[in-house]
Amino acid sequence: MATLYLASGSPRRRELLTQIAVPFLTQIAPIDENALPDESPIAYVERLALSKAQAGLAALTDTADTADAVVLGADTAVVLDGRILGKPTDRADALATLNDLSGRTHEVLTAVALVSRERQVSRVVTSQVTFRALSQAEIEAYWASGEPQDKAGCYGIQGLAAVFVSQLQGSYSAVVGLPLCETAALLAEFAIPCWQSLPVHSQEVAGRG
Repeated sequence: MATLYLASGSPRRRELLTQIAVPFLTQIAPIDENALPDESPIAYVERLALSKAQAGLAALTDTADTADAVVLGADTAVVLDGRILGKPTDRADALATLNDLSGRTHEVLTAVALVSRERQVSRVVTSQVTFRALSQAEIEAYWASGEPQDKAGCYGIQGLAAVFVSQLQGSYSAVVGLPLCETAALLAEFAIPCWQSLPVHSQEVAGRG
């Protein structure tokens, strides 16, 4: 079986892969994450996912141990009115972003890519997230919690900001950072199964008497 490497330092992506019982190692290599001129958000996240996976593969030592390596890269973008909302630069930026998201529906685009020495595949998943109207006090308290400081779009749906979300259409795991249904399908193309090393439970079914 191929060895899977995750080209991401995101604890959320590590947790999601662990959730579906897929063993992996981590291999991260830096890339330029700036958008290209006139690049669409979908093209942007797919290019970055592929670039992360390709850079991770290139960083592996070319030995027999890594000949069958498969590297997974992913990227997530929060998009409002066609504009990518990145991580906040400071408090004022975060408050402005959260005010923009308040009471509105935005897109979350997550791309996942798998790269080996022979082939590469990728997929982009689009989800629609609707926030209820937020008060200024809530927005300021959320910033003070520290949670939005390292999050694209200034929020984490898996954390405190779950109370902001009134509706979700699409993949919850993709909004967190890795679309598990689509990731499992891509892993299967490389003969990497999910649910590896699960404990075996024996059950005795009592007869009806």
